Amino acid sequence: MHWIALPLPWRDEPAASPANTGAGAAAGRGVDVPGPAVGWWALRFTPRVALVDGDTVLLEVSSTERLWGGRGALLALVLQAWAAAAGEVAEPGATGEVGATPQQPPWGCGPTALVAQAWLRMALAGHAPRGPQGPEVHTLPLHTLTALRPHVASLERMGCRTWGALRALPRAGLARRLGAGVLQVLDQALGDAPEAHAWLELPEQFTLTAELPALAISADALLWSAHRCLTALQSWLQARQQGALALELAWRHDLRRIDGVVIAPTQALQVRTAQATQDMAHLRRLLSENLARTTLAAPANQISLRLLESAPLPHRSASLLPPGSHGGGCLGGADDPAPPGEALHQLLERLSARLGPEQVQAPVLWADHRPEHMQQWRPAAEVLGRPPVRRSGAASTGGAEVMLDASPDALLLPPWLLNPPQRLAVQGNRPCHHGLLRLLAGPHRFEAGWWSAGNGEADPARPGTGLALRDYFVAHNAVAGLVWVFRERLAPLPDGAQGLARPPRWFLHGVF
Repeated sequence: MHWIALPLPWRDEPAASPANTGAGAAAGRGVDVPGPAVGWWALRFTPRVALVDGDTVLLEVSSTERLWGGRGALLALVLQAWAAAAGEVAEPGATGEVGATPQQPPWGCGPTALVAQAWLRMALAGHAPRGPQGPEVHTLPLHTLTALRPHVASLERMGCRTWGALRALPRAGLARRLGAGVLQVLDQALGDAPEAHAWLELPEQFTLTAELPALAISADALLWSAHRCLTALQSWLQARQQGALALELAWRHDLRRIDGVVIAPTQALQVRTAQATQDMAHLRRLLSENLARTTLAAPANQISLRLLESAPLPHRSASLLPPGSHGGGCLGGADDPAPPGEALHQLLERLSARLGPEQVQAPVLWADHRPEHMQQWRPAAEVLGRPPVRRSGAASTGGAEVMLDASPDALLLPPWLLNPPQRLAVQGNRPCHHGLLRLLAGPHRFEAGWWSAGNGEADPARPGTGLALRDYFVAHNAVAGLVWVFRERLAPLPDGAQGLARPPRWFLHGVF
């Protein structure tokens, strides 16, 4: 077995705050993540992670080190992940983060958990971290074992200062003086007795509540205090191989009434993203944009981060080719590295949060035969990540799906529509647009919109107001080129009533 021991990333190590003063600066120091969340970052490397003595994270990596490229490569990755969890350096691949120069954190390793923890304590005392083998274990001082600390003074008076010296003492007399538990711990440390640990497990749902070290009176202080909660969320997502789709940041007010007006005890803000992501930099930017438009009703003394929705996030396999050997990215593929810059959906989400959802819109396909209704504009925040809508659905025939809009006529739709359609002159029952038009294809008959017809006929000058009865043609002449025109058909009058006959009207609706 092989163990790696590291100190808790957030133990009495306040993060540097932004340029705040007063209570805002105190709130910006960050929060202490409660409970076992401080060890979630290690679960991506091995399922055997334990928190010991309230100050140490232990990882048993003998069964997974081969998957990470060997013992040395795994140790380097663990130290880098520890630095990222402690807020000293940005995670690899995170965009928009400015991390400090990573420093070598103290660590220890060994064949047993207690040996690794002992060498960690030696590293914290200023000794170079190392993984001992052989007789070097016997030179470790007694205070590196937690169970021996109450007896260190009495043992040193007896001339016993190391593990080896303690093991050389008569076991029966040592058990009567110090208790059998001390000998049991020493045997576990030296590998002569099995160890038992309570392994760290992830909760099924992510909800993290933390007390702030000082009152947060501004959105900036609130966001900075949520930094470590977001880091814990990233560790949960990575261990679960999930990506966040929606999360909620809530804060508890320190006051219950202001100037005699009762205020709500809590306030919450929800953030959604179009694609499942583990990029905390993007989620932090979304929270920042939304908090900038949110007014705190009162100073906050507690925050709570809750994951509302997540989705599986499959990892892309590593490429077998070295970087730059794809011919400048011409081949593409799932193994190609992501292009530099911000993704389009992230930009749209950030703009929607900053300007308001109604100010950033995106086109949406609509299941309607009327050309002017085949596309509608909706807020981009609602549209992003939604699967495309089939224009006219599918029909089941004998167990097989047949697309109703998969017809040759669908290829004749022009890329540019006129709004409203332009009425054309008629000469000899033929439409005119910069001269007589020659009909090349058609008619393509549309009868749609009866559900919104109301009591009156549709007006072609105002498309989409009612029942559309049209015959579409592709027409051409030397001046206008290819155009899309339709001939209006009159709806039958109710109850067999007789109306005045009038010639059909022609309209120009699209240009190719």
